[in-house]
Amino acid sequence: MNLNQLHHYSGLSIIEENNTYTYPELGDQISKVTDELKNSIIPNDVVSVQSDYSFESISMLLALSQFPCIIVPIVPTTDTEIQNKQKAAKVTKIISFENKKTVVTSVNEVFDRVEQYDEILDKNQSGLVLFSSGTTGAPKVMVHNFSEIISEFKEPKKQKNLNFILFLLFDHIGGINTLLGCLNNGSQITIPANRNPEYIMQLIQDKKIQVLPTSPTFLNLMLMTEDFDKYDLSSLKMITYGTERMPQHLLDKLKNKIPSTKFLQTFGTSETGILKTESKSSTSLFFKIVDPNYQFKVVDEQLYLLSKNQVSGYVNQESSQFTKEGWFATGDLVEVDEDGYLKIVGRINKVINVGGLKVLPKEVEDVINLIPEVIDTTVFAKDNAITGQMVCAKVVITEGNDEKEMKKLILQKCREELDRYKVPSKLIITHSLDVTARFKKEI
Repeated sequence: MNLNQLHHYSGLSIIEENNTYTYPELGDQISKVTDELKNSIIPNDVVSVQSDYSFESISMLLALSQFPCIIVPIVPTTDTEIQNKQKAAKVTKIISFENKKTVVTSVNEVFDRVEQYDEILDKNQSGLVLFSSGTTGAPKVMVHNFSEIISEFKEPKKQKNLNFILFLLFDHIGGINTLLGCLNNGSQITIPANRNPEYIMQLIQDKKIQVLPTSPTFLNLMLMTEDFDKYDLSSLKMITYGTERMPQHLLDKLKNKIPSTKFLQTFGTSETGILKTESKSSTSLFFKIVDPNYQFKVVDEQLYLLSKNQVSGYVNQESSQFTKEGWFATGDLVEVDEDGYLKIVGRINKVINVGGLKVLPKEVEDVINLIPEVIDTTVFAKDNAITGQMVCAKVVITEGNDEKEMKKLILQKCREELDRYKVPSKLIITHSLDVTARFKKEI
């Protein structure tokens, strides 16, 4: 992507709650910020940008991409989490925004050089740091060559006047990918003031949003809203979903509610970036990887990826997920059909071992989700002194149903459909769907 092309696009680029900006205005802002940064950013700086999406943060991100520096987007959460990420990434400058004004703060701490950073900086290019939570909860740091990621977006033959909503976060690989794709094509970007389901649906209706990239859990939250049917979502041409496995029953419900909308499964990881995919159909969970920049293989049902733009590993941390040949073990278990399409069936670290017998959570979830009163099911493992692990299920049911009666119904259904060792030993019945700050299911 050539940033100069932004000046030549017509129409709106960014739509905020109270402001709109044209493409020429965005191009001018990037040029202005680039000039200002010459006085505050020095080569090899590791720069944290503390913000979610805004006109200012987007301009800053693209301006920084033109410097030999490492960019660390961090969406504000708790002070402790922000500080942990800044320390892990070895941040030397912090950029934040107060009333749309840029504030640059230097960090008074000296860090050792980072080999992965130097590989990028020695080429006079910019890097992009992303975080992945480890098993201990400590952030794992990975760095992409941001200059090369941007260069992968080729200028289109003509501007594509689509209106996207930027739902995925500023420090999420899916969010960054959506942003760059929109800007490269000259599409409109609508930035939500919050991610409340009712607000998002109202925004889709009012702004005539055409593309919604989001997670299955958020789509389920939308369906769970009492007034779902009152919103006009007919402008939606496409919903792209990823970040977690989509249950078939949820996809079926969505397609029934908004039949004219196309559903596309996306796939990617923080380590490898987002791949171009093609769904078998809007009602199918099977997809095909159609990205010439990626190779993939399936070994023991696990999906492996290889790309020239993937990270080489984690900063100052070993990982068995990268093979000597460079393949990245995604941790996703897949099923391959006769046409070569893939379907995500689970995570390798979520497989439950009951006395040496393996249980895939999906097997149990799919059975429970067949019950009409069930909204969502999450199956997980708990330690057991006799069998090592036992199967547990957290089930969200519709309002007005008796919890004791639903437990009986669920267990009866499981005993009829599943092997004995797959039947949940513990059932948690609830009426609410607990989610993380990134709109994934929370157990």
